Amino acid sequence: MKPDSTQRPIRVVLADDHDLVRSGIKALLSMIDGVQVVAEARDGQELIQLVESLEPDVVMTDISMPRMDGIAAIAHIHARQPKVRLLVLSMYDTVDFVKRAVANGACGYLMKDAPPFELEQAVRSVMATGSYFSPTIAQRLLQPSEPTIDDELTTRQIEILKLIAQGRASKEIAFELGLSPKTVDVHRARIMERLRLNDIASLTLYAVRKGLVKP
Repeated sequence: MKPDSTQRPIRVVLADDHDLVRSGIKALLSMIDGVQVVAEARDGQELIQLVESLEPDVVMTDISMPRMDGIAAIAHIHARQPKVRLLVLSMYDTVDFVKRAVANGACGYLMKDAPPFELEQAVRSVMATGSYFSPTIAQRLLQPSEPTIDDELTTRQIEILKLIAQGRASKEIAFELGLSPKTVDVHRARIMERLRLNDIASLTLYAVRKGLVKP
């Protein structure tokens, strides 16, 4: 059933750091009656700025993006504009990602390999009912989950782990976060102890698996 042509279109802001992926998703969304992509962002900071200026109905965002990731952007937008429907479109299907997204304000989660018709289902569902989770994600949520990264590490430790995984030295991390190099080293030791990991390579693999950095 097509929407009434007199109704106001559902205005969407789309965020993904890959231009080709974003263009493909935009093309699919533009084919849906009553849906209008009003802006595109390449990272979380740009997304926040666009949402503040355009006040869309729906935000569809990837998780892993430069400068500010999708989870942080979702949290920021949800705190300031709670009426905006925040829908994650991601390649990550672990319960950890889904729960982090929802805890920060996402109302839906869709996989990037989902069939195109699911895009319309997701957009219409979050507008009509306030939520949408693809069948794959719903199934994951029913399975026992491993501890999330928020269960295992503090916010500061997550920040430091992300920078370690990007290959940054203690002095660089200290400068960026306004800490002393010694404090960074203490945090790194505590992260290793808490995660039971013994080297930087293992920390990096953990950060990739949790989606803090891209492979």
